[in-house]
Amino acid sequence: MAKKKSAKTKTTDKPALGRRMRRAVTLGLAGLLGLVVVSTLAYRVIGPPVTPYQLAEGWRLGGTERYWVAMDDIAPVMARSVVAAEDANFCLHWGLDVTAIRAAMEEGAARGGSTISQQVVKNVFLWQGRSWVRKSIEAVWTPLAEAFWPKRRMLELYLNVVEFDTGVFGVGAAAPHYFGVSAAELSDLQAARLAMVLPDPKGRDAANPTDWQRSRTASIMDGAATIQADGRASCFED
Repeated sequence: MAKKKSAKTKTTDKPALGRRMRRAVTLGLAGLLGLVVVSTLAYRVIGPPVTPYQLAEGWRLGGTERYWVAMDDIAPVMARSVVAAEDANFCLHWGLDVTAIRAAMEEGAARGGSTISQQVVKNVFLWQGRSWVRKSIEAVWTPLAEAFWPKRRMLELYLNVVEFDTGVFGVGAAAPHYFGVSAAELSDLQAARLAMVLPDPKGRDAANPTDWQRSRTASIMDGAATIQADGRASCFED
């Protein structure tokens, strides 16, 4: 009678498994980095068809108002107004305004320190909220976007994806929504009113501002004139 062969115990090659895992992680990270670079380069020449936040709001509201407008078809004062309101040193930094961030941290400001460049990266590629994960990704992605996009293009993206009222995205939709004019026809006052709502588009009304919001609008008009006069608008104006 033949003897039964003893069953061999299959052992796991732990070093090989570790190498395969490291290789998979490396390839995954390389693929993710490639996707980031390709998408950032693509938006240098094309507009995003939809952003994650627009998609979420469209689902929640049953639709949104948005209309892409080229920078050449936006009143120049609109660009100066949002820079004056949101990031007066837009032409002077490389995406992260370290001085503003430090001041915001010292003062405990909830929103301070976020540049227009950071807001564009968040609005175009990422999600809303205050998680440290998102802020960390944003902080790394913003200098990359600054390297690939001219300042004028950065501002064009911002003006077309930022929310001006609940479900109203971009100045192309906001100008007729509030004032019945095109983005090219905005007056100094109308542009400043639109810039005034940006920190709280769901809580502020460009067409019917409060006394404080009127005061803030006047400050933005002064700021827009100032950055034009002192050269801080030179990076995005022809």
